[in-house]
Amino acid sequence: MEPETRLTLRLPSDLHARLSARAKASRRSLNAEVVYRLESSLRIEGDLPADASDRRDSL
Repeated sequence: MEPETRLTLRLPSDLHARLSARAKASRRSLNAEVVYRLESSLRIEGDLPADASDRRDSL
């Protein structure tokens, strides 16, 4: 398991609500949803290899 870093994040309330709804629909925690979406975004931009381990399942 990779070391983890805590991050305090301020989000607009509407974005928080949308992420929470997507997390619930995907049966993930809010944290796992945010990690999933950040990793997906980095993969699309080419900043994260496609075969990088997916950490959302370990959260």
